[in-house]
Amino acid sequence: MPPTPKKNQRTSCSDVVKTLVKLPLRAIHGIVKALCYRHPRTNKISRNLKVQLQNQEKLEPMASEMEFFNAFERQYGIHHPFFYACPLTEALRIANNESKFLFLYLHLPDQSPLNDLFCKRTLCSELVVQFLDANFVSWGAFANKGEGSDLVASLKVSSFPFCAVVAPASSDSIMVLQQVEGPVSAEALMEILHRTLDEQGSAFNAMRSEEEKTRRENQQLRQEQDAAYLESLRKDKEKELQQKRASGKGPGAATKGPSPMGHIAKETTKNPQTNGTNGSKRPNQITKMMIRLPNGERVRCSLHPTDTVRSIFNYIDSLDIRGMGSYQILTNFPKRVYGYEQLGMTLRDAGFHPSATLFVEQLP
Repeated sequence: MPPTPKKNQRTSCSDVVKTLVKLPLRAIHGIVKALCYRHPRTNKISRNLKVQLQNQEKLEPMASEMEFFNAFERQYGIHHPFFYACPLTEALRIANNESKFLFLYLHLPDQSPLNDLFCKRTLCSELVVQFLDANFVSWGAFANKGEGSDLVASLKVSSFPFCAVVAPASSDSIMVLQQVEGPVSAEALMEILHRTLDEQGSAFNAMRSEEEKTRRENQQLRQEQDAAYLESLRKDKEKELQQKRASGKGPGAATKGPSPMGHIAKETTKNPQTNGTNGSKRPNQITKMMIRLPNGERVRCSLHPTDTVRSIFNYIDSLDIRGMGSYQILTNFPKRVYGYEQLGMTLRDAGFHPSATLFVEQLP
């Protein structure tokens, strides 16, 4: 019989997002990377283990990141889940790329019988090791130092041993789908992990699919806007070339008397502002904008003057800029701010037509 969970253990998993937790600053801005040395458990290495080893080989060795793994293997041997020796943000990135949840373990090295029993009989059991390596990306740390200590405070951990199933929510937060405080048997932990995958996995995958769909739509929107901008440039160059030919300065211009080609060129450029059925497609019906992003990068955007300021925000959102968050748009001369209240204003009314230089300013 598995031991009865303590009252402060949270082993239920009824919601898709159990808890949304802000990552500690140390985790967000961590740049140290480490290489975890692992002995092969058998002469045959599974395909899943090969992928884990390939991912791990990309990380650079660092003594502070090795401490947990070296201490764990000295005490419990080399047969344990494949813990990635890297900052938490890097492990979350790997889990996100492999479409897996992250199994997080915080170890308190106090030599207590409960911690020791959990590591030996539960965490290092063949059943748990194989299941975690096949279905999760595992990450571990000491609970009393470094990132582990920060996570204890963020997750409000009250007892040990502690493990959780988490997933990335944004660049500075994680979704805690399940957490277990206190010792459980290998069978009880397997039941919790299975239930988490069954109840949370399908909903989370649907959420990921929707995010991917939105990302593809934003990418397509950006490609269409870039194509419109390139088309407007082509028409501008064509118009300039026609004007040069008409004035006799461009290639192919007539040099002696009127010629049929010269006459046609003059007729074409005689009245460029003439309204017609195709007038809406002329270059002067395109609003061109140079947008400077907070990271210093400049991007170009071309829209119709009757489009609204909301279209600019949609375009910036389609760029998928990491850590952008909330922001507003500014012009320099005169200095004006465009935010929520101006979303319905047309580009012409906002003064952006025929061209404008805009700045993106992040909000706290």
